[in-house]
Amino acid sequence: MEISIVAEKIGHIGPLPITNSILLSWVVSVLLIILAVLATDKIKAIPEGIQNFFETIIEFLFNTANSVIEDEEKTRKYFPLVATIFIFVIANNWIGLVPGVGTIGLHTIKNGHATLIPLFRSGNADLNTTLALAVITMIAVQVFGVAAIGIVKYGKKFINFSSPINFFVGILELIGEFARIISFSFRLFGNVFAGEVLLVVVAFLVPLVAPLPFFFLELFVGFIQALVFTMLALVFIKGATAEIH
Repeated sequence: MEISIVAEKIGHIGPLPITNSILLSWVVSVLLIILAVLATDKIKAIPEGIQNFFETIIEFLFNTANSVIEDEEKTRKYFPLVATIFIFVIANNWIGLVPGVGTIGLHTIKNGHATLIPLFRSGNADLNTTLALAVITMIAVQVFGVAAIGIVKYGKKFINFSSPINFFVGILELIGEFARIISFSFRLFGNVFAGEVLLVVVAFLVPLVAPLPFFFLELFVGFIQALVFTMLALVFIKGATAEIH
């Protein structure tokens, strides 16, 4: 049994290395696009089937977002981003639990030993993916803040020469924005990677029955992590778009 904290390379497209986490993230993206097309292909006034399923999810997410933003007009502006983040994160979390992910792969010789390189690995078990999500989210927060209150007012949160205290507080705010990126990315990565390691170790020691409780636990953790990531994004957006007094 070998556990790698780094996503393994399985090929190249030109100079671009393709890892197993990138490949599974592409699979998730394609599946979500297909489901979105199927759900909106023939929209009915009284939803049925997959349309009803997705409308239920969207309604839950919108109500959750609105409970944080507390302004329906603002919620409608920021909802597409936060809903996309939630759906992508939870899909990546859950698809990583599908049998075959992490166990089906290519056998290779490494340091004189036969090693399995998994063909698929959860995107969120790769720090590069969670870091990309964190960077995109925090850039969006800054853009929303500037659009809502103006670049001058928003800039005063970080660069304020009105007094030494305000200047110092602004520097701390600026450092805090970068710290949020680190917190965002490592929280999601750490929880997903730790969950996968736990399942692998339990399955290796006591196969078949023993991993089942942990499997359902990871389903719950995957949902919670997606919800936490989304809720924090909403809180940051709300703070960035609020008028500074």
